[in-house]
Amino acid sequence: MRVILQRSKQASVTVDGQVTGAIQKGYVLLVGITHSDTEEDIAYVAKKITDLRIWEDEDGKMNRSIAEAGGDILSISQFTLYADTRKGKRPSFVEAARPEQAKPLWEAFNEQLKANGLHVETGIFGAMMDVALINDGPVTITIESKGK
Repeated sequence: MRVILQRSKQASVTVDGQVTGAIQKGYVLLVGITHSDTEEDIAYVAKKITDLRIWEDEDGKMNRSIAEAGGDILSISQFTLYADTRKGKRPSFVEAARPEQAKPLWEAFNEQLKANGLHVETGIFGAMMDVALINDGPVTITIESKGK
């Protein structure tokens, strides 16, 4: 599992002209699932995101979690995170899980974040989405379950 986390001041996702998810302060999560991912990967990454301390405390140091900072989550499925560009001019996506495997794992990931006490908004799995955000910092972090 691979997640690109962007700390944001506000963000939204729109599908066919309709906003499907929007947050103010929080994280935009671009979520990629590979064919070998399991519930263990989901739990690991959800806990890592929940506990990650990248919000400033009163001294201006990154020392607060998203819950302590009062932030929310905007979770967006993104199979292109597993693009392989080593050969040719067109990326290969063979490392991305098939939709029938990826969608339930992405949904389980979102449910795990909710179970961890976070408010989660989402895009629509498999849809063409317009994502808008104001990156805060900017702070952008990659989290992977492999090699944990």
